Amino acid sequence: MKVPLLDLKQQLSYLRKDILEAVTSVIDSTTYILGPEVTSLEQEVAAYCGVENGAGVSSGTDALLVSLMALGVGPGDQVLTTPYSFFATMGVVLRLGATPVFADIDPVSFNIDPIAMAEVLAHDYEKKIKAILPVHLYGQCANMAAIMKLANHYDLPVIEDAAQAIGAECPMEDEGGGLNVQWKKAGSMGLAGCFSFFPTKNLGGIGDGGMVVTHDGVFADKIRILRNHGASPKYYHGQVGGNFRLDPIQAAVLRIKLPYLDKWHRARRENAGRYNTFFAQTDLVQNDFLVLPQAVYLPKEQTEGVASTSGENFHIYNQYVLRVSRRDALIDWLHSQDIGCEIYYPLALHQQKCLGADFQRLSFPHAERAAAETLALPIYPELTADMQVYVVEKIAEFYQK
Repeated sequence: MKVPLLDLKQQLSYLRKDILEAVTSVIDSTTYILGPEVTSLEQEVAAYCGVENGAGVSSGTDALLVSLMALGVGPGDQVLTTPYSFFATMGVVLRLGATPVFADIDPVSFNIDPIAMAEVLAHDYEKKIKAILPVHLYGQCANMAAIMKLANHYDLPVIEDAAQAIGAECPMEDEGGGLNVQWKKAGSMGLAGCFSFFPTKNLGGIGDGGMVVTHDGVFADKIRILRNHGASPKYYHGQVGGNFRLDPIQAAVLRIKLPYLDKWHRARRENAGRYNTFFAQTDLVQNDFLVLPQAVYLPKEQTEGVASTSGENFHIYNQYVLRVSRRDALIDWLHSQDIGCEIYYPLALHQQKCLGADFQRLSFPHAERAAAETLALPIYPELTADMQVYVVEKIAEFYQK
């Protein structure tokens, strides 16, 4: 049996007609830069996330970059972030001449650890830190209740890297200081949230695309100006921006897909639940061959009104990531059995060569261990139960050899 890591053709098969009509409409309109498709998508994504403003941009990377530009991040500044993420999280900081400051991750969620963040901030780094950039990795929100408390204490803006997490949710204490919990979507808790519409994401386009969402209308206006070379009005440049505009063809495709997003999330969560059930029927977990991803499967309705912000999350499984022993050999075995899998990510950010020896000498043991042990299995919505059974059987067979 062949089980690909991702199969976009199945999704395309039942959306093809609508997508072709939407793309043809953009072509016929001759409005090829921004325009009504982009504006409508901005409004729809903002409403989905529970914020007032959206600004479509050219990629998830550019969403992060333009957000930091809008904050005035530059040489001499520091940005507090995670050492375990896709390179863009750190790359945008470096491109602005700023310096990433890392806090290690929580070994269970793989997201930045607020306790480690607090230790960093307590050592006078706050005098240079210009912003906090948490990542909602693999489709699960970081502990934003704790992160926002730290940010408010140190008066630091938070830009959420939600590239993998559109639609993920986590509990936050209500703003009135009461005991009730309010569920907030990724991107809606900090000053701004940044999304990627790369084709492999839960909401993916047919090329690059991204968006910044925010409650702050002034900040949204800054993003819209900066994405268009800093021009306001046209040909008058009060600042230097870039060409970060979202293409209307991408916007049209994403508008077709957005109404299906929650359905796809449900399918991914069901697939994650099946994996957990199938793995539990083996001895792999008990014998410490692998560790399953941990998330709460209770419906939100069962946790609303509970006085807890302990990090329980509504995971949307952009990836289903295990910790495994003998990872490289397991990968070779799975590939030999026609099973797709991937490492997200084989190096922690501070280990990347481009940073140089000073960063490579730093130690973030939880991030380093995650980079050495994690493996992502197929989790896309159209994955069948039979395919999952096959995956689990082949993993069990590997560890029985």
